[in-house]
Amino acid sequence: MPKQITNSVLTGKILHNWKIEEFEKFNRSRRWYIFMIILGLALVLYGVFSGNFLFSLIIILFSIIIFLQSHQEPTEVPFGISELGIMIGNRFYEYNELEKFYIIYDPPETKSLFIDTKSTTRPLLRIPLKDNDPLKVRSTLKQYLEEDIEKEEEPYSDKFARVWKLH
Repeated sequence: MPKQITNSVLTGKILHNWKIEEFEKFNRSRRWYIFMIILGLALVLYGVFSGNFLFSLIIILFSIIIFLQSHQEPTEVPFGISELGIMIGNRFYEYNELEKFYIIYDPPETKSLFIDTKSTTRPLLRIPLKDNDPLKVRSTLKQYLEEDIEKEEEPYSDKFARVWKLH
């Protein structure tokens, strides 16, 4: 469980730090909105005609969330790698709470650091690398965490969200 960063929490010497956005903001065209409205209406009508009203309600709520998020600017959150763990905003994850990490670096589509946690409620942290050198971040994290060298692609859910501009 991550700790709330206060004066009493030891974080150690900060080795890397940068700012990340709370969520990824996409530039969506008018065609994207028209397509998504048609798709959303079709799914809602399918749910109504098949008697699955809960499905229709979920699609409506999902549409409202996407609409509201598209009109909101993401806030910048500080991220840091220290000798004792990682910091995301005001949360501190000790290395003993983290399992392993991997970096997917395929510019311009994706430049991300992924960290697996031992928690079942928050199993994967995705941190955009921005303009940071992935080799330096990798060498620092290898001192504290195991690298998952078998992972060569970003998770399917992240790729799907990026392609469909849903994040």
